[in-house]
Amino acid sequence: MSSRHSRRDLLAAGLAGSTALAMPAFVRAQDSWPTRPIELVVGFAAGGGTDTTARTVARYLERELGGQVIVANRPGASGELALNAISKAAPDGYLLGVTNYPGLLSLPIERNVGYKSDSFHYLANLVSDPSAFSVAADGPIKSIADLVAKAKAEPGKVTFGSTGVGTDEHLALSLFEQLGSLKLSHVPYRGAGPLGTDLLGRHIEAAGLNIGEAVPLGDKIKVIVQGGAKRSRFAPDAPTFREAGFPFEMRSERGIVAPKGLKPEIAKRLSDALAKVAANPDFVRQIESQYTELLYLPGETWEAHLKRENEVLSRLWKERPWSGN
Repeated sequence: MSSRHSRRDLLAAGLAGSTALAMPAFVRAQDSWPTRPIELVVGFAAGGGTDTTARTVARYLERELGGQVIVANRPGASGELALNAISKAAPDGYLLGVTNYPGLLSLPIERNVGYKSDSFHYLANLVSDPSAFSVAADGPIKSIADLVAKAKAEPGKVTFGSTGVGTDEHLALSLFEQLGSLKLSHVPYRGAGPLGTDLLGRHIEAAGLNIGEAVPLGDKIKVIVQGGAKRSRFAPDAPTFREAGFPFEMRSERGIVAPKGLKPEIAKRLSDALAKVAANPDFVRQIESQYTELLYLPGETWEAHLKRENEVLSRLWKERPWSGN
């Protein structure tokens, strides 16, 4: 072999070797994310349905990502404070949020907020939880018919608590009032935890709590109506709004978002991890034990669903604005 060919072959071998060494390093750099804890932001107080969903998702997401996921509660303004924080965060995957439909869409419709529905990268929806009206079990209101009768007898005086203006319970109240020609006194709270406490303490007469928030409170409260398409297996004695003569459905849908501009490789890592979480039978059993239902929608499907729902809420706003109701 000539020295010329020998040098050329050695150079080629050296380049091939350096490339082979470099490729695993690149792969390792991609696989090393996350290198620090991920913060999963919840816009409501601890103890409510969104908080419970977040803490469950965080545990399973940690297993898929191999890193720590910390739940952070930032309650206030019906979830607006948390959504603003998420929309303005760096799109590096280290700050995510658990969103709650319809509040995610209804807040920008009803008032000027610091974000829009297109301010986020939609990763996946995971949970559906029907809206419900509940009362103290030992109180005078025993059924939805009782609530209607009392509201008609005392217009504007029956106190009804929700987790905030523009939330699913508040929109359910607005539709209930509109369709029944009723008027209740709306009392917004910072989350389902304090709302449930005040219902049990008889500080309010009725409360908008999702099925997954009401049923765990046990026999001290009674669910008198709920917003699913059919009766819930978790509260089978509670009629749907349609059965009770109010033709609408309402629920909370909870999913995971990141700030807009998320790097494609991180977006894929998170989306794939959430798909595995949703397919995990243990996760499904866990959320069902919390009296909620799996509703897995991958990012693009979820975003298209929300765009359709945004049109529905925009029409509702024009017909009956719910802000301040």
